[in-house]
Amino acid sequence: MKIAVIQSNLSWEEPNTNRALFYKKITEVKGEVDLIVLPEMFTSGFTMNPNQVAEPMNGESVVWLKDIAKQRNCAITGSVVIEENGDYFNRLLFVFPTGEIEIYDKKHLFSLAGEDKKYKAGKSKIIVDYRGFRICPLICYDLRFPVFSRNVEDYDILLYVANWPETRINAWDILLRARAIENQCFTIGVNRIGEDHNQLSYNGHSQAIDFLGNYLLEPQEKEGVFIFELDKNQMISSRKSLGFLSDKDAFTLLE
Repeated sequence: MKIAVIQSNLSWEEPNTNRALFYKKITEVKGEVDLIVLPEMFTSGFTMNPNQVAEPMNGESVVWLKDIAKQRNCAITGSVVIEENGDYFNRLLFVFPTGEIEIYDKKHLFSLAGEDKKYKAGKSKIIVDYRGFRICPLICYDLRFPVFSRNVEDYDILLYVANWPETRINAWDILLRARAIENQCFTIGVNRIGEDHNQLSYNGHSQAIDFLGNYLLEPQEKEGVFIFELDKNQMISSRKSLGFLSDKDAFTLLE
């Protein structure tokens, strides 16, 4: 699977500006890719003002994602602020080339910033079957909760989209590698750069890690589009020779 991740600064609460910025960067992707990954809240930055930027599921950002997926014949994913039945969600949208959408609502809301007061939490993770890979997409703060992300579904890729600040970037780097190693899966983290409205600084460190904890894409600090490929056969071979997942603990996750 060929994946393009886009690391960029974000304009605060300006969906039109951000969509235009990402569209320009997507046009710079030469050749075919299978999946394009954008950061968390890529239309707005990590805002606690959902009423300023929220869209319905038939809103401009969803239509925009569908158009890109169809034009490029690839999937595209990232999270946006969605309003539904009077509630706000930090919702990851995984859009297939056909325009079909699977959604994941962020389970672990970042209470330090008051996200739990503004948004409604999701209840469960999803597994996306796409072009021969099983993908588990999660969002930012979910990274700190290994039980929730544990590979009990036999997924191949663990994917995190984020707005993870520079002050805690060491944790981001360590935890992404830990998730890759403990779950024997490819792990991808896509973050933003720049400074937001709250004067929080972001230095990116978007990266891709293999099933043994080795970098396929080392942490990046500059704005850019970064492309890499994943070889599922290598992962399967490693799992067969190192059967760590078969020894994992059984557990029941309570809500």
